[in-house]
Amino acid sequence: MKQQPIITVVGSINMDMVTITKKVPVQGETTFGERFETIPGGKGANQAVAAARLGGNVQFIGRVGDDAFGEQLQEVLKKEGISVTNVEPVTHSSSGVATILVSDHDNRIIVIPGANEQVTPKYVEEHKEQLLTSDLVLLQFEIPLETVRYCLNLCHEAGIPVILNPAPARTLDKEFWSKALYITPNETEENELRLDEHEEIARKIIVTMGDKGAKFRENGITHTIPSFRVEPVDTTGAGDTFNGALAVAISEKMPLSKAVEFANAAAALSVQRFGAQGGMPTRKELEEFILKWR
Repeated sequence: MKQQPIITVVGSINMDMVTITKKVPVQGETTFGERFETIPGGKGANQAVAAARLGGNVQFIGRVGDDAFGEQLQEVLKKEGISVTNVEPVTHSSSGVATILVSDHDNRIIVIPGANEQVTPKYVEEHKEQLLTSDLVLLQFEIPLETVRYCLNLCHEAGIPVILNPAPARTLDKEFWSKALYITPNETEENELRLDEHEEIARKIIVTMGDKGAKFRENGITHTIPSFRVEPVDTTGAGDTFNGALAVAISEKMPLSKAVEFANAAAALSVQRFGAQGGMPTRKELEEFILKWR
């Protein structure tokens, strides 16, 4: 049996601490909430889980803290079949955490990067032999920017394609963007980054548009791949699911339109369940879903 292409994710690993309450306290006030949950997250980890569930052969380069969350977060990745050989704890540092306050269908989020800040160029360089075994690399902006740049340069020199998810959005130079195979902003990030001002960069952009689907340019023509109409329960992690699925599809050499359709379907399935990683589909679920729609 032919081995699946190796997808390497270099990115963030967080524990999301979610408090759900009817009333958000004002300064100095104490209120009772309704529910509290700890949910594994971080854009890097989310995208790795999405890819692994869809059959990707995934390895991760990242860091966690030397705390209980760090152990839990590594175990979650291992259970998904993701290689964590290159995920090392940072001594005397907390794992990355996001404190999320949810009230009346709105949220407020405080992110503490913690150990994610130690995913430095030097750290990746120490693991570059593993990185260079990749058939495709997936990057986001929740680790230091100089590390993202280092990975882009290294992969570009080695001829390894990179999918770059520019979230959270950062305005950067043309040379930076030019070294990615595809760039995957959502509509808000696309408007902020204005990457379509450069024709060379515009050809690399795949824009996720929620229930409107996704669009990309090919041979000078803008194509829109429609979404799969579903009733959403929780849209958290839909973008990460899209990126993980796209990485699998591109690594398997699917034509771009089919790859985007594949990723759209994965994202549509993900929003029908609670939680970012909790909603991510398996390959069997995804293939059955796509068949049902044809």
